[in-house]
Amino acid sequence: MKEDKTRDRENPLVSICCLTYNHESFIRDALDGFLNQKTSFPFEIVIYDDASTDRTPDIIREYVRRFPGRFRPLLNVENQYSKGITNPSGAFNFPRARGKYIAMCEGDDYWTDPDKLQRQIDYLENHPDCTLCIHRARVLTVDGSRSDKWVRPYRRSRRISPEEIIDKSRGYATASMVFPARLVEEIPSYYTDCPVGDIPLHLMAAVQGYGYYMDRSMSVYRVGVASSWTTQGKTGDYAEKQRKYCEEMKLTYQTFDKATDRRFHEAVKSAAKRIWYLTKVNTRCYGVVTDKKYRNYFRELTWRTRFYICLELRFPKLYGWLAELAHRERRKKG
Repeated sequence: MKEDKTRDRENPLVSICCLTYNHESFIRDALDGFLNQKTSFPFEIVIYDDASTDRTPDIIREYVRRFPGRFRPLLNVENQYSKGITNPSGAFNFPRARGKYIAMCEGDDYWTDPDKLQRQIDYLENHPDCTLCIHRARVLTVDGSRSDKWVRPYRRSRRISPEEIIDKSRGYATASMVFPARLVEEIPSYYTDCPVGDIPLHLMAAVQGYGYYMDRSMSVYRVGVASSWTTQGKTGDYAEKQRKYCEEMKLTYQTFDKATDRRFHEAVKSAAKRIWYLTKVNTRCYGVVTDKKYRNYFRELTWRTRFYICLELRFPKLYGWLAELAHRERRKKG
């Protein structure tokens, strides 16, 4: 029996790939979510820490000791993101993954359904042309502030065409993503040069097949984590960071368009335009945001975002008072 278990660890069907950086307050939720999975197949937990300065590496070492053979950690002593490696999954996790499938989850998010992996792998095994399986996720704000309740790109379980994966009106929760490992056997330049890791993975999936969405909440997406890419992006010259992000994403889409011989050109063009539009939303360029030329993108915004934009435009004093009140409440909770 011991030999069979060892063989399973060496030949896992799924590689759970996890990135961590200063996730001391959250990493236990992520690791417990992995260990709580009930599956009919073996899986491995491939984890990379990008030189955290808090106790995250110590907690990972603790779990490695408590659950021998379940984790394959790589704890770096020098931060690689600051050296320009913006997609560490491709550099440090995917090359070590031994599974037929890869499941994604960053260290500040976590899985809530013990049957998550089994459900997604069952679908992928029965539909070999499917290259990306995702699901609904619950949103949890670190500071307790109000936010959209779900990451829910679609209103029912359904198949997603390649064009929809590229030109989607709502984002996909990273912790919901499961895909065949063959997608990342060769990493294209539009992945390594992209400022974020999830969008180029979506593009890679679209090239080779279609997606499937499960309208079932099976993970939590944390918003407002201090070490996250989104939160870090809001520090310093935010407008300049948004401009640079927009330019980098435009280049990503252009490179993808060229690599695929313009097969998805219209979807690519729309997706890049949406990124540009969202940077205008983020930087409060409301003259552009509310322009009738971009009505289709405005309608894609959540009702909460549309409400606050209209409130700020029509009743700026009331908006300012509510914003200050919300800020005080967050400070009390913090």
